[in-house]
Amino acid sequence: MAAIIYTLCALTSSWCAWLLLRSYWRNAYKLLFWSGLCFIGLSVSNVLLVLDRLVFIGVDLSVWRLTVALSAMLLLLHGLISERK
Repeated sequence: MAAIIYTLCALTSSWCAWLLLRSYWRNAYKLLFWSGLCFIGLSVSNVLLVLDRLVFIGVDLSVWRLTVALSAMLLLLHGLISERK
């Protein structure tokens, strides 16, 4: 059951990234770009979660997962700060 949930989380965040970036390409609104980059990072973090919990059982990838997730959040924070008017 955990495998299904982890995989669905990775697919959902990838789908959100795709939708945000597609909307950015159509509208050229910068906040969509930064949000899309954030969700790409969150997708990578979720894929690392799947690899950590299901594929590489003996290897701890939690530091890598959290580093990627933090980087993704910092990208979104940068976008929010740079877009303030």
